[in-house]
Amino acid sequence: MTLTKSTPLSFIFLKLSSVRVAGPRVTMVFTFMLYMDITMKACLQLQRRFAYVGHAMAVVLKKRYGVKDFCGYVELTPSLEFLKSQKEIKYSDFLLESELRNGYKTEKLDRDYIQFLGKEYGLPNLWPYIEIDRTVRYGLYLRDYPHNTPPFTHEEMMRMLQSSAKKIIAFLDKEKPDFMLFAVINDFTNMLLYHIAKKKNIKTFFIQTARIRGKYSVTEKYGTLSFVENVFNQLQEKKFFLQEKRLEAETFLKKWREHPTTHSPVDAPSARPLSRKKQFNFLLPNKIINTVYWIAKNTIDYFRYKDRDYCKNPFYFLIDRARRKIRILVGFEVFYDEFDAKDDFAFYPLQYEPEMAVSLFAPFYTDQLWLAKQIARSLPIGYKFYIKEHPAMFGYRPRNFYRELKKIPNVKLIKPTITSFELIERAKIIITLTNTSAWEAVLLKKPAITFGNAFFNILPMVKNCKAIADLPYMVKEQLENFNYDEEALLNLLAAIFQESADLDLVQIWDIEGGSNMEKKKEAVAPFVDFLASKLNLMQI
Repeated sequence: MTLTKSTPLSFIFLKLSSVRVAGPRVTMVFTFMLYMDITMKACLQLQRRFAYVGHAMAVVLKKRYGVKDFCGYVELTPSLEFLKSQKEIKYSDFLLESELRNGYKTEKLDRDYIQFLGKEYGLPNLWPYIEIDRTVRYGLYLRDYPHNTPPFTHEEMMRMLQSSAKKIIAFLDKEKPDFMLFAVINDFTNMLLYHIAKKKNIKTFFIQTARIRGKYSVTEKYGTLSFVENVFNQLQEKKFFLQEKRLEAETFLKKWREHPTTHSPVDAPSARPLSRKKQFNFLLPNKIINTVYWIAKNTIDYFRYKDRDYCKNPFYFLIDRARRKIRILVGFEVFYDEFDAKDDFAFYPLQYEPEMAVSLFAPFYTDQLWLAKQIARSLPIGYKFYIKEHPAMFGYRPRNFYRELKKIPNVKLIKPTITSFELIERAKIIITLTNTSAWEAVLLKKPAITFGNAFFNILPMVKNCKAIADLPYMVKEQLENFNYDEEALLNLLAAIFQESADLDLVQIWDIEGGSNMEKKKEAVAPFVDFLASKLNLMQI
């Protein structure tokens, strides 16, 4: 039976644990066992390939903690087919993203209802819901980056919000989940679901990386790690001391500084095809069959699901892929500069796009070319401004993007094959949106400035720029009066180790997809235990 601290008492069992005799008096000591009946219901965001990971979490919640009632938000029809065909969990109902999105086709715009939505769920207005949706706002995913043409009109966007909000509110009113678990917030439907659930006082948990390899936490507020932040603040105020976690933090920091490693190995330059030879490997005899199979499968999926899911048109897929390969064939070497150890420089790593780290955590700094110009003019005049492309973006940005960067007098464009660590160690300051490079800079005792919401913004030596006019003064302060605080860093690391769990999410989500379901259940178990602790659940 599952126990929770917040569940109504069902019955009490009294057990006589000891009898003490003291003279003529007999004292009986009873142990009270409180058994509570739980009807906790979970609503899981089963987004794309995360549907398999999320389902594995549901199975563990059921087996270990007795949680039996589940509903879900599902993005793709194949995911829905899997969830309906499996026999381990009986989901009471699903919200299908395509049904939410396509409801606009028969929805008549009700401006009074739109006004109501803005008043109830505005951030402070409804535009953030549209701006975060790469497909609705920019036509991305249907086309490759840097496509920037919305496939919907202004009125259609409002009708989408209206139709989706009505269905989400009705769904939550009917299902009445006690908590929701989100893996990503990257389109208007799941962002609406998140904020409507918040407004209804439903516990909402958002899975976030702790930027330490293999460590993941949950947060009740995206853009930070709320549980980590709470423990960090208490450690800073010396309200308690986590001796074991402090030793773990000290050991980690010492080893990491001796051998720096990125928390996401798939984003390291060595893991990416950053040469012409590697980019055209798909034409090799031993790979051409897989290439043809993959194109054929995408074509079949397009005609099978195009009326329900967002699917890439095979024609546009080939056009966009050909353009990217032509860019790579022509090359970018003409734009690259050599690293000079004698330079005083600031380092800015370009962010991957489109990505939640930009659209959700730094929504007003999505134009990285514009931002680079503002950073360049905020540096001391003798400084160089080193910019490096994200390894995963190789070939995606048009050559004109780099051409415009090179027009900035103090810019040096560094080859993407160089690791960020080589630049961070020699840079005078690191400036990013929310990039892990800023976190790595802090670990290496370097000054950092961020523009977006990142959990390490809480550190006193990290500056977060909210107004671009403040940037030159922040740069000057960080360069001339940087005050590194190792005690605060160790407290944050200790808080991370206290409020996170081991989870190889990249492997079981991005790489494996729907395979190895039994392995997934084992892999997610420590994280589910951590989540259960936040729900005050006890193992059965």
